Amino acid sequence: MSDYAPPQVPLQILHDDHQVLLVDKPAGLLSVPGKGPELADCLLSRVQAAFPMALLVHRLDRDTSGVMIFALTPHAQRHLGLQFENRQTKKTYIARVWGEMAEKTGTVDLPLIVDWPNRPKQMVDHENGKPAQTDWRVVRAKLGETRVKLMPRTGRSHQLRVHMLALGHPILGDPFYAEGPARDYPRLMLHSETLQFRHPDGGQGMRVTAKCPF
Repeated sequence: MSDYAPPQVPLQILHDDHQVLLVDKPAGLLSVPGKGPELADCLLSRVQAAFPMALLVHRLDRDTSGVMIFALTPHAQRHLGLQFENRQTKKTYIARVWGEMAEKTGTVDLPLIVDWPNRPKQMVDHENGKPAQTDWRVVRAKLGETRVKLMPRTGRSHQLRVHMLALGHPILGDPFYAEGPARDYPRLMLHSETLQFRHPDGGQGMRVTAKCPF
C-alpha cells in the first residue's frame, strides 16, 4: 500500500446529533490509520479533526465507499458496538459484478478465514472458517455485468468480495479478487448504501442512506 493516495475531498456528513455521526466514506480512504506515517490519513482522523470526541464503531474496507457511523460519546460507542456485535444493525450494499447473474435472489453461506500467505486476502474454509452469510438480490443484469444489492448477515472481513467471487461474479475493480478485464476499473464497485440501527439515546430505529456514486 505504498501507493496510498487517498482522495482529498470534503467530509460528507449524512447525519449528526449529540450521540452519533454518520458520514459517506469515499473509496480509496482507509477507515483507520495503517502502519507507518504514510498511512496516517484516514476517515477517523478526518472526522476527529472536525469532531474531536468522535469514537470508532466499525470499519469499511479502504476501497469501499458509503455509510459509516461514529459515536460521539462513550455510551454511544458501547451501545452501537453491541448492536454490531449482536447483528442488530442492518446494512445494504450496492455492487457491480462481472457477468450476468442467472438467478434473481439467493444467499451465500460460506465460512471465511484469512489467507495467511496472501493476507489481507480471505478465503473460504469449510473446516476452520468463521460462519459468513450474505443475502443478495439482482437489480439488473445486462451488457456482461450485474448490479446487485447485497445484505450481509455477518460482518467478516472482505465477506462480500469473497462471496461474490465464490459465485463466479467478482466485484468489478477488486484489486484482490478480480482478474483480467474485471479488475480494470477505476475503483472497487462496492458501496455501503444504507445502515439501519437503534439510536443510543432512546433506542429509536434510524435508517441512513448514502447515494451510490456508480
